[in-house]
Amino acid sequence: MNQEKIIIGTYATLVTVMAICAGLFFLRMHRELAALRSQEAANERRIAEATVRLHEQEKYLEQLRHDPALVERIIRSKLGYAKSEEFVFRFEE
Repeated sequence: MNQEKIIIGTYATLVTVMAICAGLFFLRMHRELAALRSQEAANERRIAEATVRLHEQEKYLEQLRHDPALVERIIRSKLGYAKSEEFVFRFEE
């Protein structure tokens, strides 16, 4: 009888320790899963932002390909070009 109590107590202790270890393991996995989901959401936001920028740049590229007035305006403003009958005044800031 006394030996049965010792065996049952040992098994109960062993099961309790295993349950605690399993609970700690699942808690750690849950935290890692939450961190990964948060990282995934941040990555999806970055992808969405990059996609928006890509579409804006593609639209700008199409404008550069098909709008000579835009190209001329950019060349004049960034490179300081002028037509032969025009004068360009540059002021130091």
